[in-house]
Amino acid sequence: MVKALVATSATQGFRDSDYHWCVEGELVWIAPTCVKDRDDPDGGCGCGRGFAGLSSHRATTTAMVSTLHGISRDDYVMVLRSSVEEQGYDLADVTGLADSLLDLVADLPDGAVLEHRLDYVQVRQGVP
Repeated sequence: MVKALVATSATQGFRDSDYHWCVEGELVWIAPTCVKDRDDPDGGCGCGRGFAGLSSHRATTTAMVSTLHGISRDDYVMVLRSSVEEQGYDLADVTGLADSLLDLVADLPDGAVLEHRLDYVQVRQGVP
């Protein structure tokens, strides 16, 4: 089993720039930031503050930590690789990306809601 990030609508609306177009509970990753959002997470695209869905290829500004029973690290790497290739990304080290995403949440409790702001990923503070 692995602990990973999944799309969630929890805490949506905490920021005026929130959005949630993913399928609730789908695996998400942090895609490269485009030119529009490179210097501003609230830029015109939204990728500077979003998590990208591995299935829907849509995005959300909130992701939840979830333990995925019956999914191994190798399974996770395979799903991530398949999705990023399908979306047209040419990533040289998908295994390293997978490990960094898994490491990011390894010590966080299930149910923690995270937000992404350019180079920072943090647990949402000040939410009920």
